[in-house]
Amino acid sequence: MSRKVMIALNTAWNLYNFRAGLIRALVAEGYEVVAVAPPDEYAERLASLGCRYVPLLMDNQGTHPGRDLLLLWRFLRVLQRERPDVYLGYTIKPNVYGSLAAHLCDIPVINSIAGLGVGFSKDNWLKRVVRSLYRFALADSRRVFFHNADDMEMFVAGGLVKANVADRVPGSGINLASFHPAPLPTASGGRLRFLLVARMLWDKGVGEYIEAARLIRQRHPDVEFCLLGFLDVKNPAAISNEQIKEWVSEGVVSYLGVTDDVRPSLAAVDCVVLPSYREGVPRTLLEAAAMGRPVVTTDAVGCREVVDDGINGFLCKVRNAQDLAEKLERIIQLSPEERAAMGRNGRAKVEREFSERRVVMRYLETIETIMRDQSKKTDS
Repeated sequence: MSRKVMIALNTAWNLYNFRAGLIRALVAEGYEVVAVAPPDEYAERLASLGCRYVPLLMDNQGTHPGRDLLLLWRFLRVLQRERPDVYLGYTIKPNVYGSLAAHLCDIPVINSIAGLGVGFSKDNWLKRVVRSLYRFALADSRRVFFHNADDMEMFVAGGLVKANVADRVPGSGINLASFHPAPLPTASGGRLRFLLVARMLWDKGVGEYIEAARLIRQRHPDVEFCLLGFLDVKNPAAISNEQIKEWVSEGVVSYLGVTDDVRPSLAAVDCVVLPSYREGVPRTLLEAAAMGRPVVTTDAVGCREVVDDGINGFLCKVRNAQDLAEKLERIIQLSPEERAAMGRNGRAKVEREFSERRVVMRYLETIETIMRDQSKKTDS
């Protein structure tokens, strides 16, 4: 019996950076892994994980019916050609159109719903269309993993997924061997620095972060605020390059650009901030906590999963720069030893709840169960 698994995402970058541990584990277990995503500069790196890359064009931002039907046809073609034993879908379009194509080909499906985005909570025509697509696409899935309890409860209560196939995993997990605790800069007399790591989108709370930085710097002019992440010009919530330059010229923030390795940037700051409106489980906060950084984030879906308020960081109100500034002030008022203790608590929480190994084992167990069920069907 063949042992082939197809994993589909909206970018090769996502595959390489967030699913490498799962791909390597599947390969180590003897599976042939086919990685499907639109081509980008990370596509050629996927071979180093032991998988085979198949390019598939995808309009990630658009909602044009014709292009989405074309995407369904593309998924059908690649699934009919590859005939995997299991299809794993991540991100919205592979979850919807890839799953529909897999169901048509009678291929078992596992879905992963990492996050829904702030737009999912708005009651408009797009939300209604997306809900209908999810309901149809997930109807016959063998397992649907969610990254937080709020999203899972919303899908089950709304009839978008059956309760008996819905389950949770703690995000995409963190490789604890790669993210080590590092001393805080202020422990050796350095300047106190805050860092926001995210795509430069308004709904990541970047605007509130800037407003809070202005308030803090009036009282603490030596405190530094930094931004790190992609300028995502294709997203309707994107912050323009001109706006970033204006903030930098004002002196309120430093923009550090993008990086393939976030660890040096995390090691150079005392606290990581993400005032996002809604997340799955934000990986940047897990990485920060794994490196012993206190975290300040919103009391919002997904974000609150990472922080035990007052223990490894602070929770602030959503879309509230004043409250965010108050929580950042609390970080400033802590002694270096107290910030370090908070960082140790964060590391312990990640070790306890968010290790990549835990996540990978859940997927491996689910795939093995499906493979056994398929083998029994074949034998009978």
